[in-house]
Amino acid sequence: MTDIVRTRFAPSPTGYLHLGGARTALFNYLLAKQAGGQFLLRIEDTDQTRNIVGAEAKLLADLRWLGLLWDEGPEVGGPCGPYRQSERRERYHELARRLIAEGKAYYAFDTREELDAQREAAQREKRNFRYQRPERFATDAEVEAARAAGRPVVVRFAAPAQEWVVRDTILGEVRLPPDAVDDLVILKADGLPTYHFAVVADDEDMRITHVLRGQEHLNNTPRHIALQHALGFRTPAYAHLPVILTMEGKKMSKREKDKIVRDAVKAAIAGGSMDETEARAISGADPEAFAAWRDNQTQLDAEALTRFAERLRLSLPEIDIHDFRVSGYLPEVVLNFIALLGWSAGDDREKYALDELVTAFRVERVGAVNARFDRAKLLKFNTDAVAAADETRLLAGLRDYLSVNPQSALTGLDDDTLRIVLRLGAGFRLFSELEAKCGAIFIADEAMVWDADAVQKVLLKGDGAGLETLRELADLLAQVDEFSVEAIDTAVRGYAEQHGVGLGKVAQPLRVGVVGGTVSPSIFETLALLGKEKTLKRIAMTIGHCER
Repeated sequence: MTDIVRTRFAPSPTGYLHLGGARTALFNYLLAKQAGGQFLLRIEDTDQTRNIVGAEAKLLADLRWLGLLWDEGPEVGGPCGPYRQSERRERYHELARRLIAEGKAYYAFDTREELDAQREAAQREKRNFRYQRPERFATDAEVEAARAAGRPVVVRFAAPAQEWVVRDTILGEVRLPPDAVDDLVILKADGLPTYHFAVVADDEDMRITHVLRGQEHLNNTPRHIALQHALGFRTPAYAHLPVILTMEGKKMSKREKDKIVRDAVKAAIAGGSMDETEARAISGADPEAFAAWRDNQTQLDAEALTRFAERLRLSLPEIDIHDFRVSGYLPEVVLNFIALLGWSAGDDREKYALDELVTAFRVERVGAVNARFDRAKLLKFNTDAVAAADETRLLAGLRDYLSVNPQSALTGLDDDTLRIVLRLGAGFRLFSELEAKCGAIFIADEAMVWDADAVQKVLLKGDGAGLETLRELADLLAQVDEFSVEAIDTAVRGYAEQHGVGLGKVAQPLRVGVVGGTVSPSIFETLALLGKEKTLKRIAMTIGHCER
C-alpha cells in the first residue's frame, strides 16, 4: 500500500450513472483531491448477466459531464491496470489457488437443487441458512471427477468463526456476530470471481487507501475484511455514506421509473389506446422478454423507458445523472447539489464550485442519517445559476442540452440564432423549458401540432370569435411590408385599439395560430423570427385545422 490517499469509484456497467453513484464518485474524488491524492475509476463487470452493452461509455460520459475526471482507469490507463475486472481473471485465480493451498478456501460442487434443499430445510427449522462446510475439503481428483460429471465447481472461502469489527469513519465502530461472514463463493463455476473476492483483490492491487460507499454495502464489509486478513492485505479506511431518499422517505431507485412506465403501458393496453404489438415494438424486446417485463420480472433499459414516456406523454422522475442532463440542468449545479446530500461544511453556505468543494470537504462531516433529495430546491439552485450565468455559459449549456436531445427543433441552429433563442426565452429555469417556449418556432411547418385545449379555449369558444380574429389578423399582417418587430407591434396594437380589446385578446389567437399553443416568447418577436411567409402559412394551416 501507500501513504498517498487513493480512492476509487467502481460502478458496474448496467446503465446510466445513478444519482447515488454520482455522489459516491464525488465524495471519493473530493477526499482524494483534498489530500493531494489520486482518484481511480474501476469497472466491475464480472456479473455477465447484468452487464449492458454500451453502459460503460454512458457511465464515463456522465462522470465527465459532472467534471469528475479520474487519474487512473479506463481510457486513461495507469500503473495498476487493467481497470476492468473482466480483464483481471488470472489474478483472481492466482489468489484463489493461494487460499486453497493454505487451507483458507476449498472447492465445492453442490448443484442448485442441493442448495435449494438446504435452504428449504433451514426455513422449515426456522433458522437462518448457512452453508454447511464439508468435514474435509475435496481432493484434486474429486474436483476433476465433479467437473467431468457436469457438476458446477466453485471455490468457497473458509470463513473463520469470530466476531467482526468494522471501524467506520462515519458510523463509528460497528460490531457484527460471527455469522456475518459465511463460506461465501469467491470463484464461480464459470471461472469469474464474485464481487466480494474481486473487490478485495483490486483494492489491494490498486493501492486503495480509503473506500467510501453507500450504507447498503455495510454488511459486505466484514466479508471483505475477512478476505483481506486471509490474504495478508491491508484493510483500507471505510466510510459508509447515508442512503438518499425522496422527500416522501422512499429510496431513489431506477425501478421507480420502470414501475411508472409498466403501469402506464398496462393501462394503455387495457384501455385500447395501445396494443401489445406496438408495446413490444417500443420496448425493443422479443415476446418472451416483453412478457417477463410486463410481469415485473425484469426491467427495461433507459432508452426503452424514454420511448414509452414519449409515446404515452409520461413525466418520469430524474434519477440517473443522464436524466438531469436531458432535462436541461447545468452540470455544476447538479454536482453542487449532490455534495449536500449528507454533507455540510458546518455553516450555512450551500453554493460551491468543484474546486471550492475540494477545499471544504471533510469526510468526518458526512452524517449518518439518510439524506432527503429535494427536487424543488435543486430546481431553485438551477434557476439561480441560469440567472447568474453569462451568455457564453448559457450557449455552451444549451449546446450540451441539444447534444442529448437530438430530436429538438433547436438542434442544428447556428450560434447566432441560439443567442436569439436565449434572449427570447429569458427567465427559463431549465433548458427544457427554453425549448418548450421557443422550440415550436423552429419546427417544420408540416410538423406543427395543435394543443386541443388551447384551440378550443382561444379560437373556437364563443362562436369562434378567436378564430375570426385570427382571420382578420392574417389579412392585416399580409399588408405589413417590412416584417420587423416594430412594424408587427404597430399593426397588431392598432388592431386591438380599433376593436377596443386588450392586447391579450389579440396575441393569444396569433400565438395559437403560429405555434399551436399558448406558450411562446413575445408574439411580435415570434412572428418576426418566423418571417412573413411562414407566419401566414401557419395561420392558414391553423384555420384549416379548425374548420375540419
